[in-house]
Amino acid sequence: MNIQMYVYKRNFDVQKAERFLKERRIPFQAVDLKKHKLGRRELELFARGRGVRALINVEDEAVKSHPIVYTTDQERMLDYLMDTPQFLVCPILRDGQKVVVGFDEAEMNRWLAAAQK
Repeated sequence: MNIQMYVYKRNFDVQKAERFLKERRIPFQAVDLKKHKLGRRELELFARGRGVRALINVEDEAVKSHPIVYTTDQERMLDYLMDTPQFLVCPILRDGQKVVVGFDEAEMNRWLAAAQK
């Protein structure tokens, strides 16, 4: 497994994901989105499974007052997310082409089971 964890800000889900990986001694690379800019292809990969809307943290007050909430154009949403990565749900976990948005313990356990086969 070659897991990358994309994080903009530390929240409870980020801490749970880190703890989950460390307890199982799974190496991961943390990518701080404040320092490293996301590429368009990475964002498209993240959105491929559940759609662009699933990447947006709609609970954040700054997001609620931004046009990203009101648009339905996928390309425009991707542009907004590239310009303002703080609107992303954190963490985003990636292992090759597989992506988990937010912390989903059941999905992470499926990744582990598939890696052990």
